[in-house]
Amino acid sequence: MRVLAGKTAFVTGGASGIGLALGRSFAEAGMQVMLADIEAEALAVAVKSLERFGAVRGVSCDVSDPGSVEAAAQAAYAAFGNVHVVCNNAGVGARGGIDNISLDNWRWVFDVNVMGVLHGIRAFLPHIRSHGEGGHFVNTASMAGIAAGQWFNAYGASKHAVVSMSEGLAAQLKLLGIGVSVLCPEFVRTNIAASERNRPVRYGPKQRIEPGSPAEAVLAQVAARVEAGIDPIEVAARVVAAIKEDELYVFTHPGMRAAIEKRLTTILMAMDKVAG
Repeated sequence: MRVLAGKTAFVTGGASGIGLALGRSFAEAGMQVMLADIEAEALAVAVKSLERFGAVRGVSCDVSDPGSVEAAAQAAYAAFGNVHVVCNNAGVGARGGIDNISLDNWRWVFDVNVMGVLHGIRAFLPHIRSHGEGGHFVNTASMAGIAAGQWFNAYGASKHAVVSMSEGLAAQLKLLGIGVSVLCPEFVRTNIAASERNRPVRYGPKQRIEPGSPAEAVLAQVAARVEAGIDPIEVAARVVAAIKEDELYVFTHPGMRAAIEKRLTTILMAMDKVAG
């Protein structure tokens, strides 16, 4: 999609972080924007902050619920007509590791990070195919979904799934003139470390972290790296460029090249053993 002006974008997780930055960048590019988020108060503030850039509205949306995503899609059509760019961006992280394998944590992360992406694709793809004006899906994954694994957790596993989903979707939609990008940033200044503020009660109680425990140390390390991460607006700029150039992989941290090479080297060495 070379021209974004006059088109409409729908962004989940739009009340903060990367989602909010995407909304701003799209509005500045002359697009109409529907921000969707589960956090009502933050969403209202986000919409207000972007009104000066153009036509921006908000809709409550729980991406883990397909009915909620469908209702949000209908709200976007009612507000702006045809939707062209869909950013399945909402995501959460939960504590885990080998010492506390919580089924509630894994279900919550997969329902948001994986099924939330699927719900967005399922809700909007028939619409984009039918209006025939072209379109683009942006699915937010992570470097945790493409580089060498560092921890056993739901977050990394879910992001690997998003990469695979995006690759397969891109192959099938290419002939239809609909683009797909998978966003794989490393640490960005977002609220991901505080994901549990929006955890629905159906996924059980928030996990308690004992003071002085290894889990507390890991959480503090992650929070510090997030705080020192790049500005979300830098990520949004890369996404806008990727949409215009129809790029599949969207990377933001060139320093992660070594981690990717490490994983690929290990895989190729294993393949070489089979080849003899």
